[in-house]
Amino acid sequence: MSLSNDLDRLKSEMSAAVREHWKAFLFEGILLVILGIAAMTLPTFAGLAVTIFLGWMFLISGIGGLIVTFWARNMPGFWWSLISAALAVVAGLVLLARPVQGVLTLTIVVGAYFLAEGVATIMYALEHRRELSGRWSWLLVAGLMDIVVAFFIIAGLPGSAEWAIGLLVGINLMFGGATLIGMALAARNSSL
Repeated sequence: MSLSNDLDRLKSEMSAAVREHWKAFLFEGILLVILGIAAMTLPTFAGLAVTIFLGWMFLISGIGGLIVTFWARNMPGFWWSLISAALAVVAGLVLLARPVQGVLTLTIVVGAYFLAEGVATIMYALEHRRELSGRWSWLLVAGLMDIVVAFFIIAGLPGSAEWAIGLLVGINLMFGGATLIGMALAARNSSL
């Protein structure tokens, strides 16, 4: 009973926080939609920006990992931790030194991901078609769409590297922004 009460209290507090700050969520949503439109309008630039951002993330996390590894060098797994941190530094430096080639590599990885995700989703749909009755077909369609996206990305290489990452990031930003706008407006209406 305590867990149920705690969950109800948490939901109530979260709803109150969203209602109280609905304008901030609305602003963030609008900003994400604008950034999404910009990324879809300039997908090459957005792809480079994502690659450079990931390069910095790898570099900073790798340097942090090296510092922590040397600080705790008496811990088990020192060499594995050192190798992992060094790989992150190298990956970051490569992405920052050659961002155009990094976009191509990320595009290949994204294409492979969509292909694997599509196959896994189709297998999941087929395995659960009895339990999910009519809803399993939605999973099947989602899996097929993932494979279609993978086909366009992989078959279009290297040209698809110019648009794939930027377009996908733009779509993600637009949907995330639209979700926040909808949540903000619903919270505003519930507080009126």
